[in-house]
Amino acid sequence: MTRLAASLCLRIIELVRGTWLDYAALAKPRLVSMVLLSTMVGFYLAARSEVNVVSFVLILVATCFVASGSMALNQYLERVTDAKMIRTQNRPLPSGRLEPREALVFGLGVSLAGFLIFIVIMKWTSVLLAVVAWASYLFIYTPLKGKTSLSTIVGAVPGALPPAIGWTGADGPMGVQVFLLFLIVFFWQMPHFLAIAWMYREDYRRAGQPILSVIDREGTFVARQMIVYMCALMPVSLLPTLFALTGTAYFFGAFVLGLCFAAVIIFAASHLDVRARYVLRASVVYLALLLILMVMDRV
Repeated sequence: MTRLAASLCLRIIELVRGTWLDYAALAKPRLVSMVLLSTMVGFYLAARSEVNVVSFVLILVATCFVASGSMALNQYLERVTDAKMIRTQNRPLPSGRLEPREALVFGLGVSLAGFLIFIVIMKWTSVLLAVVAWASYLFIYTPLKGKTSLSTIVGAVPGALPPAIGWTGADGPMGVQVFLLFLIVFFWQMPHFLAIAWMYREDYRRAGQPILSVIDREGTFVARQMIVYMCALMPVSLLPTLFALTGTAYFFGAFVLGLCFAAVIIFAASHLDVRARYVLRASVVYLALLLILMVMDRV
């Protein structure tokens, strides 16, 4: 009896642990961590004096909930498409580990909790931006993925709003400075997403999604787009210093980082089949280091 009871307890623990891990997978923690990092930087840059720790934590928690909820709802909306793609077919919904209703309730509940936190702390501009990001991601970007290659540009808008959410959460003024933060993340996303799309282009083709990497079979236009957006990102990333948001150390650091990122893209452009992953990895390192530089050299 003792062994049987122990075995049942272990089984129950495994089931509970597996369920919680599946719900965590719905939230896409790696993507949410990037959202939180950019939100933190936006808040810190806007807090010219001492950082209000309580507001800082609440803004991060609210953003985390809204972002996690949107990720879960995105998986709910794309569950049929995800089942057709090798990269995503093992997610909780297409694999059958969770029911669609469970993902829907989880996504709506977590999102609502995030919005309520924003409202309780009376960060009205932040909640407005969060609603725009949430709604545009789910109801504009997600359905457009199956209709046009321009969906990537549309999807970059909600992805670039977290720094603005953090900025307004610290009561920063809506002006050129916060718009620069938005543009940096917006332009950064394009080569990042294009690299992912090229790496998994067969999956997207199998799912019937007409993204650029599916239309451009040779990869020539995809490579050009990476270079074009990098050319836009480079000067924009230097502007925070010119608008008194960061110091000269950031300016030169951003310049060097931009050159390195551009070099990786140019190196990968002629052989995307084997080098697109270099762009993906370099993009993550680039953004992380750029945001760290902003924090370290805040004016």
